[in-house]
Amino acid sequence: MYLNSLSNSVYKKRSKKRICRGIGSGWGKTGGRGHKGQKSRSGGKIRKSFEGGQTPLYRRIPKFGFRSKKKKFFDEIRLFELDCFHNLKYINLSILKKINLINKNIKYVKIIKSGLINRPIIISGLSVTKGARLCIESAGGVVKS
Repeated sequence: MYLNSLSNSVYKKRSKKRICRGIGSGWGKTGGRGHKGQKSRSGGKIRKSFEGGQTPLYRRIPKFGFRSKKKKFFDEIRLFELDCFHNLKYINLSILKKINLINKNIKYVKIIKSGLINRPIIISGLSVTKGARLCIESAGGVVKS
């Protein structure tokens, strides 16, 4: 059986209901809209949040928070992510972009302490948290700002 061989013989295609076409149709005069009022008029729609004139909920509740635009240019790297790349001794922003650890649009990176690092690395031009700095220096690494 193919889609082009299907027929609609069992269910006859119904014609569209034509409203406001006289009394005999059963949908004459008001055409199922009732008498008067906003919903009976053409274009008489009421928006979803309309509450009958009462101040709507979205205006009663206070505004809070914001979305920082810095987020596009800022990223965090965890220590264990740096430990995965064994052949890297020297780490800076361009190297992190080259190994696809961060996006090309990132301008600021902060290294945070999450996990441990077991080898000495040299970090330059990146900000580092206190805990991460301690871990790097205890492993024999250096943090240059």
